[in-house]
Amino acid sequence: MEAKKGYKAFAKGLPMSAKKVRPVADEIRRKPYTTALAILENMPHKSAFLLKKVVMSAAANALYQNKQLDESSLIVGELMIDEGPSMTRIWPRARGRADQLKRRSCHISVVVNEIGAKK
Repeated sequence: MEAKKGYKAFAKGLPMSAKKVRPVADEIRRKPYTTALAILENMPHKSAFLLKKVVMSAAANALYQNKQLDESSLIVGELMIDEGPSMTRIWPRARGRADQLKRRSCHISVVVNEIGAKK
């Protein structure tokens, strides 16, 4: 098994369900870094703000590890949204009953590549 190339960033345990983050992530997958940031800044979703932070962190890792890189030469390569741990809460109902409420969380992992690099 071959190691994946690229510059990575992770965010774990974010307080939002993976189901809500995935449609926003689909919009920026395999897009240039500057275009992806522009898309995320103009989206009115909370998940866009969380994704923007992780993508910017991956780009900062890339620029720190390779000083010859430029922001315009980066592309969002791999973007995975996984489910994190769920917290169960009690939701009071009528007649003294209670339902369970699942507070879901997610993990985001981003790999940023150079535009001319091989996969």
